[in-house]
Amino acid sequence: MSKETLLEIKNLVTEFRTEEETVKALSEISFTLSRGETIGIVGESGSGKSVTALSIMRLIPNPPGKITDGEIIYHSKTLGTIDIVKIPEKEMRSLRGKEIAMIFQEPMTSLNPVYTCGDQVMEAVLLHQNVSKEKAKEITINLFKEVQLPRPSAIFDSYPHQLSGGQKQRVMIAMAMSGKPGILIADEPTTALDVTVQAAILDLMLKLQREHGMGILFITHDLGVIAELADKVVVMYKGKIVEQGSVMDIFSNPQHPYTKGLLACRPPLDKRLSLLPTISDFMKTDNSGEMIESHQSVNEVTDKLIVSEKERKDAHKILYSKDPILKIKNLKTYFPLKKGIFGKTKEFVCAVDDLSFDVYPGETLGLVGESGCGKTTLGRTILRLIEPTEGEIIFDGKNVAALSEKGLREMRRDIQIIFQDPYSSLNPRIAIGQAIMEPMQVHNILADDKVRKEKVIEILERVNMNESHFYRYPHEFSGGQRQRICIARALALRPKFIICDEPVSALDVSVQAQVLNLLNELKREFDFTYIFISHDLSVVKFMSDRMVVMNKGKIEEMGDADDIYNNPKTEYTQKLISAVPKGQLEDIREAIEKKKAAI
Repeated sequence: MSKETLLEIKNLVTEFRTEEETVKALSEISFTLSRGETIGIVGESGSGKSVTALSIMRLIPNPPGKITDGEIIYHSKTLGTIDIVKIPEKEMRSLRGKEIAMIFQEPMTSLNPVYTCGDQVMEAVLLHQNVSKEKAKEITINLFKEVQLPRPSAIFDSYPHQLSGGQKQRVMIAMAMSGKPGILIADEPTTALDVTVQAAILDLMLKLQREHGMGILFITHDLGVIAELADKVVVMYKGKIVEQGSVMDIFSNPQHPYTKGLLACRPPLDKRLSLLPTISDFMKTDNSGEMIESHQSVNEVTDKLIVSEKERKDAHKILYSKDPILKIKNLKTYFPLKKGIFGKTKEFVCAVDDLSFDVYPGETLGLVGESGCGKTTLGRTILRLIEPTEGEIIFDGKNVAALSEKGLREMRRDIQIIFQDPYSSLNPRIAIGQAIMEPMQVHNILADDKVRKEKVIEILERVNMNESHFYRYPHEFSGGQRQRICIARALALRPKFIICDEPVSALDVSVQAQVLNLLNELKREFDFTYIFISHDLSVVKFMSDRMVVMNKGKIEEMGDADDIYNNPKTEYTQKLISAVPKGQLEDIREAIEKKKAAI
């Protein structure tokens, strides 16, 4: 790999001005990117990662934002040396896409739903290359082949909604590659993807980098993802770079307490912890707001939290001596796909295909598998938000599948669900206090609204929020706070059983750790039983007593969570586990050697 400098960021300052104040989103950021190199930019939401990318692309909305100081020097093979901060907008437009391309976090919102995928990529080809429409179509299909899309010609004529998340992201990568850029900026491109799809996308990006000699800026909140991908790591906190260095140095010997916190709060796969460390274990503030740094290492913090195998087995002996609270027997949920001439269904999608298992009081049963395996459908079928096709759901001795509407409403007081996206599961027009109180009113819990309000405030405080939040609206909160609100709403009815459907997949690893700790704390306090659904095997392993691995509507494997991780029986489970980014030093060394061998 050539060490020719491609991009130099020097003392970059980006500010956002409001009527009340000026916020420094970036404060004197400096780093360099070489040709053929990958830099991972990591940090929590609000740390300045995406603002860095948008500043390089000159896409900061003005007003309220503006680059107020510093240089962004781009060394182009064809155009020479350019200071991106100083060039006119017309010149910048010709750089975007052709010289510097960007892949955004959510491919569905980046693709236009009314145009085919082929037309959208072809438009980018026509913009950046002086070719005919016929040639542009040929180039687009070749790009689809290059990003390893199945049936490239069919996908050319497909609309975005007809593709899976991984396929949509490949279309976005094809679009980004259409101008043969020198720099590819990837802003959280795998956050919403399964671990297996994520692994394929990361491999694809490295393959394209080797073939085209691009520099990659890879933005993520997950240090595990960049461990095996990046050459260098830039750690950002509150608009500043707090640490940067080679991937091996950052992972083997992190210096800044914030970096230690980020490394520690991802659920480890090689040990079982009683709770996850958070950033506050490494960084605390005193009464005056000054930062107090902890000088403990990651291992010093995590070693105090390890749960021994004996403790776990003793707890399980008590747990599994009880009668199950939920029994699933031969459960099937089929969706009609094709109908014949006389309206009779000829084909079905077997979303849940003859499943049987038990869940015990006080247990957390993890459901893991790729998108489309039937996890969410199973969770919603248990609640009868989706009607089962066949089989029995016995909850607390009653067959849920046979309950009347009135009986179902009563049962739902005991079984609650926490959805994946907290924003779409809260009504934007209703203050959060009222949203939490509403189910209490429906089920006639407590004497009147005055008493209910007191209870809601108590619940808000229990999920680490406060009384002042009662009258605020969902848009006034961060993603982690919104998820706490949804947990508070589930708590309001004092249920026995909670189905958690991907409750942390959209959150930063640090916020994710706080929410997972909170769920475990509440489980101990209120004696809940959980079904915990996720595509992230490390999260499911941390949360679960037992684990169910699902594939194409069926149970692939079921058993103790640690046993399944340490000794997976089926090829599918082995593939899931091998795709999890572990961020361990031996994996980083292996990735470095692989890159050297590929040069």
